[in-house]
Amino acid sequence: MKFHEIVEKLGTTAACNSLTSNTDCNPEITGVAPVDEAAIGTLSYIEGAKFAAFVGKTFASALILPPDEKLQAQASERGIAWIAVSDPRLMFAAAIALFYKPFHPAPAIHPTAVIHPDAKIGQDVYIGAHAVIEAGTEIGNAVIIHPNVVIYPNVQIGDRTVLHANCSIHERTRIGADCVIHSGAVLGAEGFGFVPTPTGWFKMEQSGYTVLEDGVEVGCNSTIDRPAVGETRVAHNTKIDNLVHIGHGCKVGSNCALAGQVGMAGGVTVGNRVLLAGQVGIANQAHIGDGAIATAKAGIHNDIEPGAIVTGVPAIPHKVFLKAAAIYHRLPEMYQTLRQLQRHLGDKK
Repeated sequence: MKFHEIVEKLGTTAACNSLTSNTDCNPEITGVAPVDEAAIGTLSYIEGAKFAAFVGKTFASALILPPDEKLQAQASERGIAWIAVSDPRLMFAAAIALFYKPFHPAPAIHPTAVIHPDAKIGQDVYIGAHAVIEAGTEIGNAVIIHPNVVIYPNVQIGDRTVLHANCSIHERTRIGADCVIHSGAVLGAEGFGFVPTPTGWFKMEQSGYTVLEDGVEVGCNSTIDRPAVGETRVAHNTKIDNLVHIGHGCKVGSNCALAGQVGMAGGVTVGNRVLLAGQVGIANQAHIGDGAIATAKAGIHNDIEPGAIVTGVPAIPHKVFLKAAAIYHRLPEMYQTLRQLQRHLGDKK
């Protein structure tokens, strides 16, 4: 596509101006690429000052820039077409969708799929090879079920949801519309419920439900457990990375993002718009307020206030952690000073 055609499809206006005679404001674009790997004919983006140096190095024919006049002038001087928007990364994400379409199989049911006669299958559904759908399951319209997916009895799946190969959906699971469940994920398996007795562990049956609201995405090999009673719930538009564990009875709010290897013990409550970075661990029954952020590897044992940013194990306010980290490397020197003071005071006595 021509650059102006892309800009039009993205719903914005071309801002490139010919500050130099060699600037082609409407080059042909054949694809998208990261700015440090871009070739002639590709579109890329600059998110901010951290990547500004790439404007002088990239081979991209067009760039999506922030509203920074210096960067815009530099792009024009190099003969690179550009548009300026407040969120270049978001605009670049929309541009990728113009060039790449995910694999979307046509509606069909593979002859090797095993579907119980009681299951209700909507219209325009794809069911891949060796998928298993048990009794009482309800599948909405335009759902895609890739090969080897196993769906236990009495599961509900909303319209246009995609289940990738080899994921497992256990009984008493409710999945909303427009969800994506990636390969190897397990939804609704038994929570870790065992009661100690003098002779060992007594298994508590997990009779509750697992509920994913509309627009939830679950990454590869992630697990969301069902509870003994009540429900485990993930609210709408929350995005879950690979290798995440959400324990039984957890409540995760809407528009949250959980990065890889996040782990939640049972009964955790997470508010809306919460960001949990990689390997964050949350203890049983902890509550995370709306808009809170936990940085990588944070260990959360207590409640976190709305909007707080926490770091460390145990998690403390991020600003406090930074102050502590700044003097960490000086601890040996400080210890020696302390010993000297102690000896000096001892001599005086």
